[in-house]
Amino acid sequence: MKDIFTKPVLSGVLWNDIEALLISIGAEISEGRGSRVRIALNGVRAVFHRPHPQKETDKGSLSSMRRFLETAGVKL
Repeated sequence: MKDIFTKPVLSGVLWNDIEALLISIGAEISEGRGSRVRIALNGVRAVFHRPHPQKETDKGSLSSMRRFLETAGVKL
């Protein structure tokens, strides 16, 4: 989880690791259209795009994930 909250934003964080973290903290994940993934955690909902063809999440998506987690009350 520290990789998501590290500043400056890291590159190369694997999406599978982010999904595993979300599941471990109780998030509900459902598939959307194409590469979309719907995530709900503590009453907060968001839609992210699963990276493809690469497996790493880009810096912009990682920043958005950090904001989502902070809004949902997750702290490092």
